[in-house]
Amino acid sequence: MLRAFRDAFRIPDLQRKIVFTLLLLAVYRLGSAIPTPGVNTAALEQATSGGLFGLISMLSGGNLSQFSIFALGVLPYITASIVIQLMTTTIPALEKLSKEGEEGRKKINQFTRYAAVGLGAVQALFFSLYITSNPSFLAPGWDPGIFTLVVMVLTQVAGIAFTMWIGERITDVGVGNGISLIITAGIIAVYPREIAATAQLLSTDQVQILSLVAFVAVILLTIAGIVYVYQAERRVPVTYARARAGAAGQARGAGQATWLPIKVNQAGVIPVIFASAMLILPNLIATATATRAPAVNAWIQTNLTFGQPLYLLLEAALIFGFTYLYNSVQFDPKRIAEQLREAGGFIPGVRPGTPTADFLGTISSRLSLWGAIFLVILTILPQLVQKVTGITTFQFSGTGLLIIVGVALETLKQLEAQLTVRRYDGFISKGRIRGRLNN
Repeated sequence: MLRAFRDAFRIPDLQRKIVFTLLLLAVYRLGSAIPTPGVNTAALEQATSGGLFGLISMLSGGNLSQFSIFALGVLPYITASIVIQLMTTTIPALEKLSKEGEEGRKKINQFTRYAAVGLGAVQALFFSLYITSNPSFLAPGWDPGIFTLVVMVLTQVAGIAFTMWIGERITDVGVGNGISLIITAGIIAVYPREIAATAQLLSTDQVQILSLVAFVAVILLTIAGIVYVYQAERRVPVTYARARAGAAGQARGAGQATWLPIKVNQAGVIPVIFASAMLILPNLIATATATRAPAVNAWIQTNLTFGQPLYLLLEAALIFGFTYLYNSVQFDPKRIAEQLREAGGFIPGVRPGTPTADFLGTISSRLSLWGAIFLVILTILPQLVQKVTGITTFQFSGTGLLIIVGVALETLKQLEAQLTVRRYDGFISKGRIRGRLNN
């Protein structure tokens, strides 16, 4: 795959796509340095570190903690995509639309954009109210009034629309995976600053060299594990019966063997995001009951804060639950078994229909178990490593590494596919030229 990335620079068309993608990502990062009018970024960044705000800020490249014009960025689009995707499997009209090919896909994408803008407006209002409720978050000269609220919401909605446009341009004109590349660029953008801060700790003897070596070793092992699990899949053998003409003109049956791939980690990072979103509720309750129920507030602050044992236990349980829930919606064994039966396909040794659905359901459940264990380890391990080594300046996030590695692998696969198509087209063109010369 790395050879595909190297060969892509040798083809002018792919060179233009890569340069175009890098330019749009640079525009996005430039906008990330422009704060929303009326926001005191220094005070806000200090207050929104850790917890769900830290996770969302990490996915947005630090934009949320600074509340830049791209603070929400692609987050509403991701949420809208997940909601539309889940609704497609439950609402017959959307399911029918998804089966109409390219036109149906375009309509669903349009619905996703509208939903992203609407959801983004609601999220922008929520965060703007949070900022205006605390005078220390406002820049000098700005009052927590309606005008400030409207300016913040309109700025964020415009940033969401522009970010979606950048992602679509990268997908259509660039190398592809526009939204994913924007998220990846945001995560990687904060690494130089965090590496410099970690090096500063080492130079002042606040961190031992052995702790730093162990920290780097764990990161490298985590990346290797992510690559292994991300590409891991269970290939279920499938045979398609097809008819072909025999020597005497009679139809003879023949089987075409292939396989049905089922990934170990089908849900990606979605269960982690959902679990973190649920665990912010106790903190909101603690804030609301700080004066009326101080005992409840003290218990939540002691047991349900980021990194506490009970917090980690609940987070692991929620990740397991959301993994099974998301996989059950995304992977429907009955629908796949029906599609195989209609296409004349069958799994060797398994009867078509209900037995096939039960067989696929059992495989999916077992893989979901290992996928959930992988996500739990990926979520809890960084917290434990940071506590043991004492290195908190580098945002070692398994979720961020999973996104970076996944997007890198998918982008390299797309480049490799485009190189293969161009080689095939060149081979066909040369064959046609030779045929014309021979004639």
